[in-house]
Amino acid sequence: MFGFKKKTGPQSAADSPAPTPAPLAERLQRARAGLFGGLFRRLGQQAINPQTLEALEDRLISADLGLKTTDQIIGLLKAEANGGAAPLAKLKALLHSVLAPVERPLLIPAAAAKPCLILVVGVNGVGKTTTIGKLAARLRGEGKRVMLAAGDTFRAAASEQLQIWGERNAVKVVAGGHGSDAAAVIFDGLASARANGVDVLIADTAGRLHNKDGLMQELQKIRRTAHKFDPALKARVLLVLDAGAGQNALTQARRFHQAIGVSGIVLTKLDGTAKGGIAFALADELGLPLHFIGVGEQAADLRPFNAADFIDALLADEA
Repeated sequence: MFGFKKKTGPQSAADSPAPTPAPLAERLQRARAGLFGGLFRRLGQQAINPQTLEALEDRLISADLGLKTTDQIIGLLKAEANGGAAPLAKLKALLHSVLAPVERPLLIPAAAAKPCLILVVGVNGVGKTTTIGKLAARLRGEGKRVMLAAGDTFRAAASEQLQIWGERNAVKVVAGGHGSDAAAVIFDGLASARANGVDVLIADTAGRLHNKDGLMQELQKIRRTAHKFDPALKARVLLVLDAGAGQNALTQARRFHQAIGVSGIVLTKLDGTAKGGIAFALADELGLPLHFIGVGEQAADLRPFNAADFIDALLADEA
């Protein structure tokens, strides 16, 4: 188990002014083009017609909203086609009805048994370690005392990458040797966090395919270990999904939730994909809280999910 000393000077993100985040509509440009591409702007105030519905249906499916969600939206638009309102207003209301139920913030109760454990899970390459670093910066900015645990003991560079994020955010990182038992590392992290009065321990885990039972069982072991440390401690399981994975992200979410119980979702890389519609499929199919979206490389680009802001950004070119 080891940590590091805080560096002084501009190397520490805690000592540097945060850059102003770009507007969400700018970050979601590719997703916006993939979903609508000016369809409603060209339509103007005309009534919804079969040609418009067909074009919209094609776009929604190609942007990975999924057949169920797409059919729901198209069906409701058909039913309301003669209602008199502008089609864009109808669409915005329908999209909001899908996403609003999953707009729930990640809450760290002040009175809960400390530390609050956030277990970050997901398949390889979705951005778990980067998400942990950004989340640590956000929680520190909210006045929380944060510690990190390097529970990914299989990927050679995982611990080093987490150390870099810990250094940027001036937080301690608890780690073990390569190939060591991940549950033991996280147990040590819990013990160190409690001894030091830490509010939140964010634990990295090894990337694992959602269809590998042995790896999923390791996550279950980690949860049991946290329960043994303190039965009153309720771990939050944060599933990181790559928005560009499309419908496969839905499969991953379903499998992780069945195996370990997912508390909430972080949907990353939305700035680099035209398949942002997967947010709607996740909301409609699973209803799990969507805590954050990732729309860039800076710490400020991990943004709390807001359904109205997200929809406005996706429809920014349509008015």
